Amino acid sequence: MQLPEEFKNKYRQLLGETEAESFLASFSQPVHHGFRINPLKAALPVDVDLSHPLAHCRFGYAGDISGKTVAHQSGAVYSQEPSAMYVGEVAAPKHYERVLDLCAAPGGKTTHIGSYLANTGLLVANEIDHQRAKVLMENVERFGLKNTIVTNSTPAIIAHQLPEFFDRILVDAPCSGEGMFRKDPDAISYWSLDYPNQCADRQRQILSDAVKSLKPGGELIYSTCTFAPEEDEQIVAWLSDHYNFEILPVAKSSGMDAGRPDWADHNPALTNCVRIFPHHFNGEGHFIAKLRKPITKESPITTPKRQKKNHRSNWAPLTVEQQRLWQKFAAETFQSLSIGQLRLFKETLYAVPAETPPLGPIKVVRGGLQLGTFKKKRFEPSYALALAVQPNEAKRRLTISLADWQKYVHGDTFALDPQLEKGWYLLVCQGQSVGFSKIVTGTAKNFFPKGLRFRVTN
Repeated sequence: MQLPEEFKNKYRQLLGETEAESFLASFSQPVHHGFRINPLKAALPVDVDLSHPLAHCRFGYAGDISGKTVAHQSGAVYSQEPSAMYVGEVAAPKHYERVLDLCAAPGGKTTHIGSYLANTGLLVANEIDHQRAKVLMENVERFGLKNTIVTNSTPAIIAHQLPEFFDRILVDAPCSGEGMFRKDPDAISYWSLDYPNQCADRQRQILSDAVKSLKPGGELIYSTCTFAPEEDEQIVAWLSDHYNFEILPVAKSSGMDAGRPDWADHNPALTNCVRIFPHHFNGEGHFIAKLRKPITKESPITTPKRQKKNHRSNWAPLTVEQQRLWQKFAAETFQSLSIGQLRLFKETLYAVPAETPPLGPIKVVRGGLQLGTFKKKRFEPSYALALAVQPNEAKRRLTISLADWQKYVHGDTFALDPQLEKGWYLLVCQGQSVGFSKIVTGTAKNFFPKGLRFRVTN
């Protein structure tokens, strides 16, 4: 790999000649792959190698997985680089907490946080880039999260609307990406010696807003995928100095390094942070810190801002007919169904998490779990709902073969027993919920989303 000379010289000065050579040589080594299993699913994934668990991640395994498998399509597994897994492991929220993942796309850390929350409390996953927010939403839905709202707003808007609202905030900050050079060599092309300083300016702005949204006594998890001290220890030192945040100790798994006080203001507490170097650990470069916001006598009691007239909610109540159609579908299809509050956006029905505050000007991409859409005198369930329920929750469920699953994800119909009662069925393959189908006279009609369809070649 052709690294910039200024980059190599910088880390020779920081690490010393001997260690720098090992560090720089690691960029020519193969990338390590990993994945997490989804604890929200009732069954373990089939045809996935679980013989290499990762010591640093409760749900993590070493290895590669295909996106064209039942395990991946159903959300039973999530592909994630091994070092990146440790961010969610450090965040590890408790049940019923309110959590904000401020820079959340593509969704690896959001889904990891969701694994710990187990569909309790509230998880707000925000992404400022609209296209990336769509990818985030798809991954949240595939993972089956019911307690999650996906938003597409600036940190400043969220801070203004939800002051001191969250128990825990993760800021996986946009950074210079030095730790991803091996995985994404294109990142080298926009690196320059001053680029980390430019990124640090943006990180301080994001964090100054994040601080406002965090409750006194709440925890802030800050992470980057860069080695640059300007974006790592120096940012944490700034948070500690400027906002009096306490730098909390983070456990270090084998091969992980402590933060370097000598690369910032010599605060010894910076050793509580974690550095992941690819020449010491089987993963890409990462930095992780955990900090606690101080509780002071002056800490005011704040509440989310009330909706202003020019920010009226787009939610609407259900009509009597819509309530009837939903209740009929739910009664016919499920044994039981644990969801949030029913809300309507245009013709789409959502289950909104009970903890949801007034969101005002915050742009919402996914207002909770999408249940389905009302059409002429009928209700059509969503793909997201299918992935969020367990097979045993469904009264009408149909176990299909791998061959029929392959037809389903390609958008094809397939034949069934013509004696089967017509109506909506939850399709189950290899123990996983994979989607809904409407059965009519022995044919399974296909409702797999067109934009997600793929062909499996044997």
